[in-house]
Amino acid sequence: MEITAAMVKQLRERTGAPMMNCKAALTEAKGDMAAAEVLLRKQGMASAAKKSSRATSEGSVGAYIHAGGKLGVLVEVDCESDFVARTDEFQAMLHDLAMHIAAADPRYLDRGLIPADVLEREKDIYRAQLPANKPAAVLDKILEGKLEKFYEEACLLDQRYVKDDKITVRELVAEKISKFGENIAIRRFVRFKVGDAPGA
Repeated sequence: MEITAAMVKQLRERTGAPMMNCKAALTEAKGDMAAAEVLLRKQGMASAAKKSSRATSEGSVGAYIHAGGKLGVLVEVDCESDFVARTDEFQAMLHDLAMHIAAADPRYLDRGLIPADVLEREKDIYRAQLPANKPAAVLDKILEGKLEKFYEEACLLDQRYVKDDKITVRELVAEKISKFGENIAIRRFVRFKVGDAPGA
């Protein structure tokens, strides 16, 4: 199948990947747009993994105040250079991440930051819900599935991205790392809601 310039342009608009990468992905996927997008996502994750050990000593703080001023978010995203931090695209990503946090209300940045007592409490709740008449291996699988669901709801990086629920926030960051050519890390965030108790 012939890969047209219009197809390459469409894939670039959907993924933000460089033109040459889009053309190569479309060629490999024999013109299948969805398959080409998956290929580019995989490349982005691989590229992000290679860059993940690089220091992120620059960055920016983004803010989002929801209509009416009852809900606000601050989020710090770090990168390798001040040049990238000041770009419109980086600033737009910051705003979108702050908006995502306002909407999705994550409690933790990543699953590794969940306190052990909180995780144990969740496991106890899930164990109490398990059926008694199933083999241990099946019960372990059910518990694992419930924990994954908990991570997807509670951890920012595991959440489905509100502007594109086909990807997680972790995958969004990986795509941006691939695009900017620098390591990027969400460092921390805080979400304020009028009426919430401190630490709630």
